[in-house]
Amino acid sequence: MSGTIAKPDRLTCGPSRAARELDLRRGEFDLAVNLGLIRTVPDEGGGGRRVARAEIDRLRAEDGFPDALRERVATAGTNDGAKLMDVTPTRFTSLARFGLLVPVRFYLNRYRTVVWLYLAEELRQFAAEESNARLLTGRTPAEMREGLKAGLDRRPRNWRGRHIGFLLRQAGDDPWAHAAAVACLLDPADVSDVVEDPYERAHLNRCRPRLPAHGAPGSPAAELAQELMTASEPDEVAWFRADLAHTMETARRQRPAPRPAPEPAPEQVPAPEQVPAPGQVPAPTSVPEPVAAPAEDRSVPPDHTPSHGLLGWLRRRGRRPTG
Repeated sequence: MSGTIAKPDRLTCGPSRAARELDLRRGEFDLAVNLGLIRTVPDEGGGGRRVARAEIDRLRAEDGFPDALRERVATAGTNDGAKLMDVTPTRFTSLARFGLLVPVRFYLNRYRTVVWLYLAEELRQFAAEESNARLLTGRTPAEMREGLKAGLDRRPRNWRGRHIGFLLRQAGDDPWAHAAAVACLLDPADVSDVVEDPYERAHLNRCRPRLPAHGAPGSPAAELAQELMTASEPDEVAWFRADLAHTMETARRQRPAPRPAPEPAPEQVPAPEQVPAPGQVPAPTSVPEPVAAPAEDRSVPPDHTPSHGLLGWLRRRGRRPTG
């Protein structure tokens, strides 16, 4: 029938289905979403992000599909990256540790060694820049040698800096989603220090984006991955804390965190009547209203007693006692 609105599941599809229709592996699909190559929409049922059918049609209609899309999300490790740049693996690792090559993903192998992955497209671009030629051949610059000798390794921090960009892109204009994205890369103690209200912290957890999983929860691999995904350098932590505090102020103004409804006050049950003991006069249930004195007696202050008693008072009033 014309004018019929299609069901939501016909207008959008989940990530797994979208990856199949775009001829991508799930990891490639997730990376394409992070890079903004595939636009997603929020699931109205709260089940995560979905992809509109119109977006899938747009991507499938592009020139060179699917190879062109696949090439844009292709990644390389140290050995393959070194071949792409025509340098030795040692030189490649030095460039990455010094922060000149920014990883886009990482995983832990069976020996719990961190394997960093880089966008192949970015590696080719770096090698093609004439200004980088001196970094690819010849003697390593002194500054780089000194930093590497001191144990410098900017790969974890560079990954975090890149990943927060991915998360903020998906958060859009929602301040709670923005704050939750920043909070997920901070140590819980730092989050509690910045966000003292427990209801706000609980709401942040509900908005928390999913970070890449590495091993079973609580396993050594998962703990190592969590360490890599948590801001650790003082200036980095300070930046995240300041951003979290600023975004929380906006979130509170726009949409305060939900709180439990206040409990109703308990009903006051009247006390049971006390039955007086035999011979006991029951106490009055209320204090009687004071009775006003007659008009002729109101000239005497209530707290003043005549010095000569009733007889003197009558004389002063011009009366004589009878009898």
